[in-house]
Amino acid sequence: MSRLVTLFLCLFLIVRTSIAGEGMWLPILLSQLNEKDMQTMGMRITAEDIYSVNHSSLKDAIVLFGGGCTAEIVSNQGLILTNHHCGFSNIQRHSTLEHDYLTDGFWASSLTEELPNPGLSVTFLVSMEDVTEKILQGISPDMKGSERDAIILKNRGKVESEASKGSRYKASVKAFYSGNQFYLIMTETFTDIRLVGAPPSNIGKFGGDTDNWMWPRHTGDFSVFRIYANKNNEPADFSKDNIPYTPKKSLTISLKGVKEGDFTFVYGFPGTTQEYLPSYAVDMAANQRNPIAIKLRQQKLDLIDKAMENDKLTRIQYAAKAASVANFWKKMIGESKGINRLDAIEKKQQFEAGFEIWVNAENSRKDLYGNILTDYRQSIEDFRPYHKAYTYLTEGAMGVEIIRFAYGYNNLLKQCREKTTADDEIIKSAAKLKAGVPGYFKNYNSKLDEAIFAKLMETYGKECDPAFLPPIFTEAMAKYEGSYKAWAADVFKKSMFADSSKMNTLLDNFTRKRSKKIEEDPAFLVARSVYAFLQDKLVPVVNSFYLKADSLQRVYMKAQMEMQTGKVFYPDANSTLRVAYGNVKGYSPADAVDYRWFTTLDGILEKENPDVYDYVVTPRLRELSTSRDYGRYADADGSMHVAFIATNHTTGGNSGSPVLDADGNLVGINFDRCWEGTMSDLIYDPDQCRNIALDIRYCLFIIDRYAGAANLIKEMNFATR
Repeated sequence: MSRLVTLFLCLFLIVRTSIAGEGMWLPILLSQLNEKDMQTMGMRITAEDIYSVNHSSLKDAIVLFGGGCTAEIVSNQGLILTNHHCGFSNIQRHSTLEHDYLTDGFWASSLTEELPNPGLSVTFLVSMEDVTEKILQGISPDMKGSERDAIILKNRGKVESEASKGSRYKASVKAFYSGNQFYLIMTETFTDIRLVGAPPSNIGKFGGDTDNWMWPRHTGDFSVFRIYANKNNEPADFSKDNIPYTPKKSLTISLKGVKEGDFTFVYGFPGTTQEYLPSYAVDMAANQRNPIAIKLRQQKLDLIDKAMENDKLTRIQYAAKAASVANFWKKMIGESKGINRLDAIEKKQQFEAGFEIWVNAENSRKDLYGNILTDYRQSIEDFRPYHKAYTYLTEGAMGVEIIRFAYGYNNLLKQCREKTTADDEIIKSAAKLKAGVPGYFKNYNSKLDEAIFAKLMETYGKECDPAFLPPIFTEAMAKYEGSYKAWAADVFKKSMFADSSKMNTLLDNFTRKRSKKIEEDPAFLVARSVYAFLQDKLVPVVNSFYLKADSLQRVYMKAQMEMQTGKVFYPDANSTLRVAYGNVKGYSPADAVDYRWFTTLDGILEKENPDVYDYVVTPRLRELSTSRDYGRYADADGSMHVAFIATNHTTGGNSGSPVLDADGNLVGINFDRCWEGTMSDLIYDPDQCRNIALDIRYCLFIIDRYAGAANLIKEMNFATR
């Protein structure tokens, strides 16, 4: 590229604003940055209606669900909707061969039938406040990174302590724009969350991993929970005395549906994006990490899927595990394809060329930013072999359940070695571990894990640089004459970590002397070698790299914002509440292929295959479809709409987020992105990036007409126009 063309590109980038549909915006800044744009696009409410600290607003109906999804309140009795895949692990935990809620669904007909979920929580955002000045107090430009971090840590602790003093709310300071800005986040968490309803997986997970990340989509991806509180409407651990939570705000539902071009916005807790990375960081993710992880996860999924097809109990045990492995596996495939199709690395390289021209145009900029890209590039090149080894270890060895489970006993072993540790403490630790044994083995198949061990460890052992292999590999290959199957067979035959009865025998009346059984166990020997290598050889380098990368990215982010003065920047997602907005719109993923913006129930019957679990249509749903008696949930065209797509910029964590119309009414539940747009965590493409939402009318149709749970419909509020 000529210098003149590069300079032109640089000037173009300086004046451009954000691409329409791109961005995950802080709700506290909507009135300053986005309100006018949103209203021009069709929104009829105000920024104050979306986020307010002075009166109830839409934010008060949105919760962080568990550790990584979003949910929304849809009744004055704390009823919440989220995705089926977000509630999947809890539905699975309640499922048995006798009560297979995964296959049959679950619907509580009264409050007393709602099922508790220990460990599940929902968190409300109470308020946000810019505390950048307080956090950066005492920071100077010439300060070393370690000094800067120490001062920020101290200031952060002070701000959080002062904010939470005398309050029941939790205070945490979050970094934005790669550590150039900081906000104080006040939250409130409820821990008594009960399962109210879930459709059968043939609806809630229709299409399975084959359709995951794909459009057109026909998945009824929702589940229903309820928040409980004490009699003062405050957070409380599970108790029979708790009552349904009374929210400050619950969403109003619209049955009008959406049409192409309609304004929509997604309100939720997106997890992580990295939109402002340099080209070499994107290359490392797309062309080094992803291929390794994809291959190892594919091997694991092949074994799990085969076992699940052949045994109903294994299907119940591994349904949630398989979904977890498959979700990121397919996302990575789409992400790498999208990056290559969009020439994302080349585009970033072009930007970097323009950036360097801008830096070198003034000596003051050269002093501040002259070496930033060179240092960043060298840091990544130095890290590449460690990054590769780290990916093989975490996706390979740590993809084996028995290795992770066995290493969970390392702390008990340490206690037994320490003469200063009291016997009572050892007994308590053993009792805690014993309490977890039934739950672990309820969802465990040792024969399947043995096959996974053999396959993943073989790929890891043969493809990873030998210099980056834990010592146990050399020992095992010598002992088992290069056979990974023989290694796996011997480990699982002799290890107590593959047998619940042996584990209970070990932990019953546990004493310090029994620690030798742990120390000599073949699975523990593998786990100890793997984790020791991880912690001693890889983690220090990984941590050092990311500390340096964070510092470099902070400076690079600051420079980008100074350079592109006409661009309105949104901060990368970091699991804080955000608003993304756009329009309902179809797209064209390939030549001569044009996707419309919605799917219908007719498409479910077109995909039906009684021989494939993920495409089985239940008799009841087929009956309802044949009769076409959709009631008030039908679209104006008479069909039953299932899902729709829009240009809202979403990512992981947005699963379960409400999709709201121009009046702030609930019209859908976000559950996915189209496969061609999964690179949007790294670079946004307005032509291909689409969020996929469940049409709220299909959700209500399933609750009401399919499940007969009219009691839940009666709780909800509906728009009158």
